[in-house]
Amino acid sequence: MKNFLTSMVGTLVALFIFSFCSLLVMAGLIGAIVSLNARKSSSHERIETGSYLVFDLSSNLVDAPPVFEFGDFSSAHRDTLQLRSVIRAIHEAAADSRIAGIFLKGSLTPGGVGSGYAALQEVRLALIQFRRTGKPVKAYLDFATTRDYYLASAADEINLNPYGLIYMPGLAVEETFFAGALEKYGVGIQVTRVGKYKSFVEPFVRKDMSPENREETQRLIGDIWQSLLADIGRARDVAPARIQATVDREGLIRAEVAKSAHLVDKVAYVDQILDELKGATGRTGPKEVFKQVTLEAYAKAMPDLADKSSGPAIGIAYAEGDIVEGEGDNGQVGGLSFARDLRRLREDDNVKAIVLRVNSPGGSATAAEQIQREVRLARKVKPVIVSMGAYAASGGYWISAESDRIFAEPTTITGSIGVFGIQFDVQKLANDFGITFDSVKTGKFAGALTISRPKTPEEMAVLQRMVDWIYGQFIGKVAGGRKLAPEYVETIAQGRVWSGKEALKLGLVDELGGLGRAVAFAAEKVNLKGGYRLVEYPEKKGLAEALAELLGKMEPESRAPALVAAAEKRLEAEAQELKGFNDSQGIYARLPMEAALH
Repeated sequence: MKNFLTSMVGTLVALFIFSFCSLLVMAGLIGAIVSLNARKSSSHERIETGSYLVFDLSSNLVDAPPVFEFGDFSSAHRDTLQLRSVIRAIHEAAADSRIAGIFLKGSLTPGGVGSGYAALQEVRLALIQFRRTGKPVKAYLDFATTRDYYLASAADEINLNPYGLIYMPGLAVEETFFAGALEKYGVGIQVTRVGKYKSFVEPFVRKDMSPENREETQRLIGDIWQSLLADIGRARDVAPARIQATVDREGLIRAEVAKSAHLVDKVAYVDQILDELKGATGRTGPKEVFKQVTLEAYAKAMPDLADKSSGPAIGIAYAEGDIVEGEGDNGQVGGLSFARDLRRLREDDNVKAIVLRVNSPGGSATAAEQIQREVRLARKVKPVIVSMGAYAASGGYWISAESDRIFAEPTTITGSIGVFGIQFDVQKLANDFGITFDSVKTGKFAGALTISRPKTPEEMAVLQRMVDWIYGQFIGKVAGGRKLAPEYVETIAQGRVWSGKEALKLGLVDELGGLGRAVAFAAEKVNLKGGYRLVEYPEKKGLAEALAELLGKMEPESRAPALVAAAEKRLEAEAQELKGFNDSQGIYARLPMEAALH
């Protein structure tokens, strides 16, 4: 009895201590939230005249705003930056008399569909417009990838570490093929598809690229690469052919070679550049740093245009990630949840026009149609303008086709008008372990979607008819939305992927330009000349929901060697894509898994 009482008292004391500590943590968080607005309003006042805006690239550049900004409670560098926020901060700094210039540093950390070349083109344009005010943009690079250098090429002074390099060998697309492994382990694959260029299924049924896949991929990355070379060449006053010659000769472009090829202006250590910035901002003390403000702090202190207060507004709905049925997770576009967001924007009388920002390689055909249904309903009461990001292909084009106007960047990956279905079976795998299946049924096609056996020829014919029908619907939507003849759409469909520049020529998009141009066009269309708010969806999450999600995703940091960690990251990304295969009919409109450019 004594042991029991001692144990009970100990448990109660431990429970009291845990509850007390939890209350302290919650009080601290609430206090941080209360003080946040005060810190935001005062941070602008602390900026000294003559300061440089420090743009640390060491983030993933994404379209949608963060669902909850934990970074507000610390000075730590965020792992993601919102594209619109970055561009707006650069434009604001151009007109701010306290900002003397911009200093770029670091290296991008792309993830998912983030940090695509279309987004980088928008940031480059903002930096070039900043330079036109007469304020300098300086960049310092250590190990610069193609994305890093492409963005830094907008600076009027590029500095490279003497032991650094530019890794800009050209673009490559590498696919991983699973057919051999699936065959080895006894997993059966049966596919239905329309479009000879619709290559998503190839990794499951082939061990290499088909000629059609190789042809279209080569053409696509060639278009994008030439666009990058042209932009870099204009900025650096170097002929694209000369840049190509340096790239092909060097592979890894060392500092002195980069300087002699006019790709950089100066080879210098970082302390030398920091000393120059100290002098430029009027600092002389040995322990002083140059006058500066981070882009994140600067953007956070700007008045928030994205709110839910009264007054006319433009709504922005961000379709970023794979399109899946249901609510979807972070990094996915849930058909149910995104349709609900569009419905809210449609029913909000203060929202005069909707900008649909699409950065998606597609996914579930069912979910894409669920979203597009809301686009069609919205267009009956207000304009819907599409802004395409790095990817707006397959299902991403499906949800875009029936809008009032489509904007894309030259490097946007779009098109891929095609459909496929994929069916797995584990009969051989199960049999090898002594597992067998048996069934009874009341209809000829009952149990047709089971994974316990291969589909019969008749069942596959039913699935093919469904895929053919959905493809026909896709063609019709594009033809109707783009005012094109169905026969013509058929010639540019077949699952083919196009760059934004080629899509403009083909009539699949209306105009080249970024998110800012699309928002401005929407405002012009509804005559909002006197100013307007922005209403963004998906909405930010509440503190409790965000904390629960954060704690649920905490994992120990990987201690694996860099090579192993890189392989783990790639396999994890591909496994995550497979998890998005949740269409109830098993029919998809999606880009191949290897769509990311390296």
